[in-house]
Amino acid sequence: MATEIATDAVGTAEAAGPGMPQLDFATWGNQIFWLVLALIAIYLILSRVALPRIAAVLAERQGTITNDIAAAEDLKAKAVEAEAAYDKALVDARAEAQRIIAEAKADMQADLDKAIAKADEQIAAKSAESEKAISEIRAGALENVKAVAKDTAKEIVAAMGGKADAKTVTAAVNSRMKG
Repeated sequence: MATEIATDAVGTAEAAGPGMPQLDFATWGNQIFWLVLALIAIYLILSRVALPRIAAVLAERQGTITNDIAAAEDLKAKAVEAEAAYDKALVDARAEAQRIIAEAKADMQADLDKAIAKADEQIAAKSAESEKAISEIRAGALENVKAVAKDTAKEIVAAMGGKADAKTVTAAVNSRMKG
């Protein structure tokens, strides 16, 4: 029985052919024709349909990238311009602030000078008034001293038992007062 099964298997193998049909040299020409035909069909499908779509997508991406780079360059240039404008505005603002400070200082100094001049005038006027009052007080004091000296001299002369003439006492007091 085992020999019958083995003979059946060999008979079936001989009836089926030499094995894999792709390796049968009798059909290689036919297989090569269909292989070339399939490769040409794949090439035509890829070159007419798939590759143009891929190329369009790549071109669109490249265009988008180029546009984005150009936009970035424009934005960078605008940022540099904005920074330069900001720096210029900052310098101008500082200069304006310095000018305002200088004007304020000048105004304050002018007001201060006016106030000092006015105060100096008032001090000078009060000083002149004080000097005048002092000179009047001195003159009055000198006259009072002379009068007191005359009275005292008369009293001293009278206390000593002498008679003092007003003219003589006045002359003696005046000569002592002058120095």
